[in-house]
Amino acid sequence: MAADRPASVLDEAGLLDRIGGDAEFLRELAEMFQDQRVSLLEQIRSAAGAGDAESLARAAHTLKGCVGNLGAVEAFQSALRLESLARSGQLREARQAAVELESDVARFEQALLRLAAELSGQ
Repeated sequence: MAADRPASVLDEAGLLDRIGGDAEFLRELAEMFQDQRVSLLEQIRSAAGAGDAESLARAAHTLKGCVGNLGAVEAFQSALRLESLARSGQLREARQAAVELESDVARFEQALLRLAAELSGQ
């Protein structure tokens, strides 16, 4: 089932364990994540563009919690890195880290949606 979802993108076993294998709950979590992702990535883009390190760190921290709870290994590490860079005022590096985070989040979201569809039998 997870041949195209390396554990570095999605800790499938850990996520399924946390939700008790509940396909409907996973679908709901995936939908909530999609809604939050849009807003949080926009906050990250806006803060990075404005050079607002505090807002950037806060948005990265919030996104880190979201993806961490859902088993996103790479996206969690990317959000942690972005948060750390923003907190230390390294905005040039943070802007690049924000781009990398978006890519990691997109890969994670695809894996999460595939898993939700598989569990739902779709």
